[in-house]
Amino acid sequence: MAFINLLPWREEADKAQQREYFTLLTVVAVVAFALVFAVSQFYQMRVDGQNSRNQFLKTEIKLLDARIIKIKNLKEKKKELQKRTEVVEQLQRSRNVGTQVLDEIAKIVPTGVYLTRLEKQGNSIKIIGKSESNNHLANMIREIESSLLFTDAILESITTNEATNKLLSDFKMRVRIKGLLNSTEDAKPVNNGGKS
Repeated sequence: MAFINLLPWREEADKAQQREYFTLLTVVAVVAFALVFAVSQFYQMRVDGQNSRNQFLKTEIKLLDARIIKIKNLKEKKKELQKRTEVVEQLQRSRNVGTQVLDEIAKIVPTGVYLTRLEKQGNSIKIIGKSESNNHLANMIREIESSLLFTDAILESITTNEATNKLLSDFKMRVRIKGLLNSTEDAKPVNNGGKS
């Protein structure tokens, strides 16, 4: 007699096959999830690393900006100190300028030239006087140009007054004092009752 299996073996086989399929599907899903998670974590770590580097760079840039501002402030202070030092040096040089000017005037004025008035205007001196001849004035201009204290002699005018004395001509001359500040102080007249 033939063996007849009355148990539902096809259904059991289908169920076993479904269990295997779902198990395999679950394993594949878990592996895929783990793979995706690992890749996302890897890229997240790289992004976080880059963000931390960016943050570090931003912090360093802020520190460098602060240092640059300090350096600019120090450079401005240095320029101000240099200007003050230059002013002090110029004031130191021009401290005895009055006596130096009068001493140098005594050296450059030749015989035949008579000074009646000196006016200091900033770093220049206006010389007003009388001269016996134009040659004496030319000699005086040469002396001024070779002077260590004066420079840029400009003869502004030479006039002769026929009503008074024909022998003497009036002149006006301007010279610049070397190394003085360009001050805006008022003219300081110095009367020199005639110098030969």
